[in-house]
Amino acid sequence: MFRATHRGTFENDLLLGGFTRANLATLTEAEIEELEALMELPDVDLADWLTGRRPIAPEDATPMLLRIRASLVT
Repeated sequence: MFRATHRGTFENDLLLGGFTRANLATLTEAEIEELEALMELPDVDLADWLTGRRPIAPEDATPMLLRIRASLVT
Protein backbone atom coordinates (compact mmCIF):
# COMPACT_ATOMS: atom_id res chain seq x y z
CA MET A 1 0.00 0.00 0.00
CA PHE A 2 2.81 2.38 0.88
CA ARG A 3 4.54 1.98 -2.49
CA ALA A 4 1.26 2.57 -4.33
CA THR A 5 0.66 5.85 -2.54
CA HIS A 6 4.24 7.14 -2.50
CA ARG A 7 5.33 6.89 -6.14
CA GLY A 8 7.02 10.23 -6.35
CA THR A 9 4.36 11.94 -8.43
CA PHE A 10 1.09 13.02 -6.90
CA GLU A 11 -0.88 11.93 -9.95
CA ASN A 12 0.36 8.34 -9.75
CA ASP A 13 -0.06 8.34 -5.96
CA LEU A 14 -3.74 9.07 -6.52
CA LEU A 15 -4.26 6.71 -9.44
CA LEU A 16 -2.40 3.67 -8.14
CA GLY A 17 -3.15 4.37 -4.50
CA GLY A 18 -6.86 4.70 -5.13
CA PHE A 19 -7.01 1.43 -7.05
CA THR A 20 -4.88 -0.37 -4.48
CA ARG A 21 -6.86 0.98 -1.54
CA ALA A 22 -10.14 -0.17 -3.14
CA ASN A 23 -8.92 -3.61 -4.26
CA LEU A 24 -6.05 -4.79 -2.08
CA ALA A 25 -8.20 -7.00 0.14
CA THR A 26 -9.45 -9.02 -2.85
CA LEU A 27 -6.28 -9.26 -4.94
CA THR A 28 -4.66 -12.66 -5.32
CA GLU A 29 -0.96 -13.14 -4.70
CA ALA A 30 -0.39 -13.23 -8.47
CA GLU A 31 -2.31 -9.97 -8.92
CA ILE A 32 -0.27 -8.33 -6.18
CA GLU A 33 2.88 -9.41 -8.00
CA GLU A 34 1.49 -7.87 -11.21
CA LEU A 35 0.74 -4.64 -9.33
CA GLU A 36 4.26 -4.59 -7.89
CA ALA A 37 5.69 -5.05 -11.39
CA LEU A 38 3.71 -2.00 -12.56
CA MET A 39 5.32 0.04 -9.84
CA GLU A 40 8.66 -0.52 -11.56
CA LEU A 41 7.50 1.33 -14.69
CA PRO A 42 8.55 4.95 -15.22
CA ASP A 43 6.16 7.43 -13.61
CA VAL A 44 5.70 9.43 -16.81
CA ASP A 45 4.66 6.39 -18.87
CA LEU A 46 2.39 5.05 -16.17
CA ALA A 47 0.61 8.37 -15.67
CA ASP A 48 0.17 8.89 -19.41
CA TRP A 49 -1.29 5.41 -19.88
CA LEU A 50 -3.59 5.56 -16.85
CA THR A 51 -4.97 8.98 -17.73
CA GLY A 52 -5.35 8.15 -21.41
CA ARG A 53 -2.93 10.83 -22.58
CA ARG A 54 -1.17 8.09 -24.55
CA PRO A 55 -2.35 4.62 -25.53
CA ILE A 56 -0.85 1.78 -23.55
CA ALA A 57 2.05 0.26 -25.44
CA PRO A 58 1.13 -3.29 -26.54
CA GLU A 59 4.19 -4.78 -24.86
CA ASP A 60 3.16 -3.14 -21.56
CA ALA A 61 -0.57 -3.90 -21.75
CA THR A 62 -0.66 -6.36 -18.87
CA PRO A 63 -3.98 -7.53 -17.45
CA MET A 64 -3.33 -5.49 -14.28
CA LEU A 65 -2.51 -2.28 -16.14
CA LEU A 66 -5.61 -2.68 -18.29
CA ARG A 67 -7.70 -3.42 -15.19
CA ILE A 68 -6.49 -0.28 -13.41
CA ARG A 69 -7.08 1.82 -16.53
CA ALA A 70 -10.60 0.41 -16.92
CA SER A 71 -11.38 1.18 -13.27
CA LEU A 72 -10.51 4.83 -13.88
CA VAL A 73 -12.77 5.34 -16.87
CA THR A 74 -15.87 3.63 -15.50
